[in-house]
Amino acid sequence: MPHWSETLAANHLEQHGFKILELNYRIRGGEIDIIALTPDGVTVFVEVKQRKSNSHGTPGESITARKAMLVRRAALQYLGRDDIACRFDAVLIEGDQKALKLEWVKDAF
Repeated sequence: MPHWSETLAANHLEQHGFKILELNYRIRGGEIDIIALTPDGVTVFVEVKQRKSNSHGTPGESITARKAMLVRRAALQYLGRDDIACRFDAVLIEGDQKALKLEWVKDAF
């Protein structure tokens, strides 16, 4: 079952015309929070990060090079080959369900 922040991010993408293909796609050694298709047919792999506060860093700071590598590895597995148009976005959420700020970063990594 997706975390509330992933559901919120998926709803946000759908409001922008995206079709959600997968939530929490998992392979051994990697996971992709959301896989979606843009209105013009580009596959987008989305990492969702939520933090209640910035006391331990921002949500964006928690996407490390290692995390990006793991998402890319899972994306390659999902696509089956590397010549398909795709991109890697992030949805960064600060706060909780009562008060939050959502930032959508296209081509995040």
